Amino acid sequence: MELPPADVVTWVPLARRRRVERGFDQARALARAIARELDLPARRLTRRVVSTSPQARRTLDERHAAMQGAFATCGHVPPRVLLVDDVLTTGATLAACAEALASGGATVVFGAVAARSVRRLPRASALQGSSGRAYPRSGPRPGLWLPGEPPR
Repeated sequence: MELPPADVVTWVPLARRRRVERGFDQARALARAIARELDLPARRLTRRVVSTSPQARRTLDERHAAMQGAFATCGHVPPRVLLVDDVLTTGATLAACAEALASGGATVVFGAVAARSVRRLPRASALQGSSGRAYPRSGPRPGLWLPGEPPR
């Protein structure tokens, strides 16, 4: 897969509480790996200015409303930015972060995600729990590990 031309790779910052729970920011780890492959700098260009609660049980409209103004830029934002996130569900978080980057000076923001969330898995799936949901409602949240870079 060929990615569009970018000046820098950045990531959607994980909420502080979630980063503490996991011990590292998986979107940052992905962004750094992608930047290495593309021979581009990886830089933190955004920060969360609003601590939002988990989006999991919110509707589409509630997700977009919760993310409005949740991010601000930090430092110089180049014209072409590749924005990385781990999972895309509705796009509310990615869109809010891209809006902050555009407000900070980016003329184009490309998005790249590692996975697309699914609401339900087919009945035959061994991954599906008794509730019929693809993800458990509670319990430990597995992190992402990339070869060559141990989790932090």
